[in-house]
Amino acid sequence: MIGVFDSGYGGLTVLRSLVNKLPAYDFIYLGDNARAPYGTRSFETVYEYTLESVKWLFGQGCPLVILACNTASAKALRTIQQKDLPSINSGRRVLGVIRPTAEVVGHFSRTGEIGILATPGTVSSGSYPIEIGKFFPDLKVHQQACPMWVPLIENNEHETAGADFFVNKCVDGLLSKSPGIDTILLACTHYPLLQEKIAKAAGKSVKIVSQGEIVAESLADYLDRHPDMEQKLGRNRLRKFFTTDSAEEFDRHATSFFGDHIKSQHIHL
Repeated sequence: MIGVFDSGYGGLTVLRSLVNKLPAYDFIYLGDNARAPYGTRSFETVYEYTLESVKWLFGQGCPLVILACNTASAKALRTIQQKDLPSINSGRRVLGVIRPTAEVVGHFSRTGEIGILATPGTVSSGSYPIEIGKFFPDLKVHQQACPMWVPLIENNEHETAGADFFVNKCVDGLLSKSPGIDTILLACTHYPLLQEKIAKAAGKSVKIVSQGEIVAESLADYLDRHPDMEQKLGRNRLRKFFTTDSAEEFDRHATSFFGDHIKSQHIHL
C-alpha cells in the first residue's frame, strides 16, 4: 500500500486527490491526531513524531510514504531521506508535498509575485521560498502564518461567521505585503476547507491554489519514472485509515476532508 501521513485530518484532502487520480492503487492513511497540531512544534519534535509515523507505515508493508503534511515536509522530510532511510531500508521512499508544489506554482502567476498561507512552523522553516527559488529564481514569494486556522477547522468552526475574522486578518496581512500578489498558495492541507472564504477575502483578481491535485499529478509522474517502485504497489482499491486518537472522533470529522464516510482504527505509536 501507499502510505499517506498527516498530523491530523488535513492530509485526507491530499488522499482524496490521490484516490481520484490513481483509483486502482491501495492506500493506507495515518493521522497523528493525538499529538496534533504540528504547526507550532519544534523541528526536533516534528522530526521525532514524523519518523515514528513513517516507521509504523513501513511496518505495515508500505514501500512508499507520502508526507501529506506541510509542516512534516518542511521540518522532517530531508533528515528522514538523508539520515534515516539508508539505515532503515534503502529501497523505500518518503516523499513530501513541498517540492512538487514548488515545481509548478510559478506557472500560476502573471505578475511574478505569489503569497503563501501556512502554519507558523512551515513559514519559519523557510522551505517554500528556498524550494520555489530553485525552480523560479525571479519569483517573489511573500509568506503569512495563520496560527488559528487549523484549530478552527479541527473544531468544526471553519464554516461559522466567527472564522471570517481570522481568515480576513491573515489574507489582508498577506496582501498588504505587496500589491503585486496575484496568486495565493494554500500551503497547509487543512486550508482547502476555508477556500471559499479565502477566495472571497482575496478578491476575484487573485488565484487560489491548493495542493491536492498538484501532489496527485506529481505522484503519477513519479510512478511512471520509477517502474521498480510502481511494481511493488498493490492495485486492489484498498483504503485503510488509522489514527492515534479516538477512531470515533476521527470518523466524525473525516468526511469534511475526504468527501466520503470512512471507518478508522485506533493505534498507539
